[in-house]
Amino acid sequence: MDRSEASTLGADDWAEVVQVVAAGMTGTKIDQARKPRRRQIGAIGTAARVLIGALMLAYGLTGGRVEVLGGSFQTGFDLLSVVIGVLAFPALLLAWQWVRARTNPTRFEATGTLATIINIAVFIALVLTPQYAKPISFTSNAALIFYGASMLLAAARGYGGCEVLAISNWILRRDDQIGCLVLSPIDSYEHRLKSAHSGRN
Repeated sequence: MDRSEASTLGADDWAEVVQVVAAGMTGTKIDQARKPRRRQIGAIGTAARVLIGALMLAYGLTGGRVEVLGGSFQTGFDLLSVVIGVLAFPALLLAWQWVRARTNPTRFEATGTLATIINIAVFIALVLTPQYAKPISFTSNAALIFYGASMLLAAARGYGGCEVLAISNWILRRDDQIGCLVLSPIDSYEHRLKSAHSGRN
């Protein structure tokens, strides 16, 4: 590929390259790794992810502080939180999922009550670190950035799983699932609405 060809590649093309390479790393055949590009969520689920994700991302990036003092605009922006939220957390989950796919390629599914409670407990623990662990309080905004960005990606792709695995599932072309306390009920409600509407027709 020469420079002129490389310059014409769009974001979707580069994403395709990343996914193909990742599929090769996991030892999965490309034709097996590909999944139908159909949306798993409807308008309500998409809107919920955009709204919640945007709020989380904005809060995480600004540190929950936006002020105008002496004519200057100030926020609680913290570079370390951004690096951890954008790079470290996704990389950690990607590494775990990649290792598991190498040793056990079957779909990981932890959507029961206990798994869902543990999932939300981890999120709360990360967000509340300023209250009980000041030295690692940067993980609070980092978690909000990670979860917020993941929700926006899920909304864009129509991904119906938990946002925790939205990025790693996308890169590895997998469909591993973890229980989601907030969005799963919304998606279930929308699915029931669609089923009832289809039944009347």
